[in-house]
Amino acid sequence: MSALTIYSDNSTENPQHFTDFDAMAGQLADIGVQFERWQASQPLAADADQAAVLSAYKNSVDRLNEQYGFKSVDVVALGPNHPDKAAMRQKFLAEHTHHDFEVRFFVDGSGMFYLHVNGKVYMVLCEKGDLISVPANTTHWFDMGENPMFKCIRFFTTENGWEGHFTGSDIAGRFPDYDTHLAAFA
Repeated sequence: MSALTIYSDNSTENPQHFTDFDAMAGQLADIGVQFERWQASQPLAADADQAAVLSAYKNSVDRLNEQYGFKSVDVVALGPNHPDKAAMRQKFLAEHTHHDFEVRFFVDGSGMFYLHVNGKVYMVLCEKGDLISVPANTTHWFDMGENPMFKCIRFFTTENGWEGHFTGSDIAGRFPDYDTHLAAFA
């Protein structure tokens, strides 16, 4: 189940926790984050390739493409047996920004976006069917867990794709990681 947990950025005490989609979307909209749910137009096999995934979500992808003029759209997947999973996880764990907004749709699996905005940390557990758009220049980080399992559609308005600008802050280490957070709410 998708979830939003909001902490003060200087404490992990007394968080607000939301699992209702409308409540989550409203809280995130207040900080400029787009949060949607999409449905596939056809069943997808677990090993569906990029063409099959994009075909199954064609209407939603086309709508977003028309709205924002993306230069590239692709599908990325990572499983628990990937040999570079630890290095890939580390890449996204430090707080960073992008000059472009970051848009991800979870075709399958899950991951956690941490948004550091206005003195708060918004932990957004995204799962199958969730789309999140993190505004440009928003400080954030992402955790896929020690044994990642996700397939996402990525949208880019720049031709270079993912370009992170790291803040040097140690804030990410002060909040529960993906695995710890999931265990606490299991």
